[in-house]
Amino acid sequence: MASALADSDPARLAHVEQFWLGRKPSSPIYQFLLDDVKLTYASKGVVRARLPLTKNHVNTHGGIHGSVSATLIDWVGGLAIAAWDNRDKTGVSTDIHISYVSSAKMGDSIEVEGFADKVGGTLAFTTATIRKIVDDKPGPTVATGSHTKFVKV
Repeated sequence: MASALADSDPARLAHVEQFWLGRKPSSPIYQFLLDDVKLTYASKGVVRARLPLTKNHVNTHGGIHGSVSATLIDWVGGLAIAAWDNRDKTGVSTDIHISYVSSAKMGDSIEVEGFADKVGGTLAFTTATIRKIVDDKPGPTVATGSHTKFVKV
């Protein structure tokens, strides 16, 4: 289940949505994979989004492709950093780690949740979880990840 958090902050969610909309047009991979993603929650350093899985997201076995999970961990980590203090720059990746726990298939929806665990003057550390949606609620974990970004302006 998704973690129990305070209510979504409408101003922070609006900032994260604007941040995302400003970056999406300059990223062909985000346009291809995340065209249907919907941001659903934002608070200080936390972002949630949902994505219906299509043929663009699955591997030859019909399960969510590992590269899609990696892209989602990268993407939501950046948005969580933007939600930390409404910043407009989220840095560049220094490393990313992913654990593949289970799968989801075409036609399933997933929820991606990202946390900015620490945003310092030089580095930001994020964690993320991808869960399959079951009965309109977050269900089994599909993947977890951590992501470090160099954020010094």
